Amino acid sequence: MKVMIDLCVVPIGVGVSVSEYIAECEKIILKNDLKSQLHPYGTVIEGEWDLVFSVVKKCHQRVHEMGAPRVFTSLKVGTRTDREQSMQDKIDSVTSKL
Repeated sequence: MKVMIDLCVVPIGVGVSVSEYIAECEKIILKNDLKSQLHPYGTVIEGEWDLVFSVVKKCHQRVHEMGAPRVFTSLKVGTRTDREQSMQDKIDSVTSKL
């Protein structure tokens, strides 16, 4: 099943700046050849359900390996069965109405 998620991983107990942790998650996403779009408060990822959620797990594991004693994640998940829809399709739909 195809899925689109909005992922926000927040390491806790590592100080104010978390960009190095987020960069590690982005590397994991790219290494797994998933389509993604980084935004100021997270990353949208699209792909097959099992691969996308295995990447979420890898991100958590990597952030812990980097020394974060706690990780808080916010996750929005969307699926469709009537047709395939990409991140760009959703953006284009709104843009066409502006």
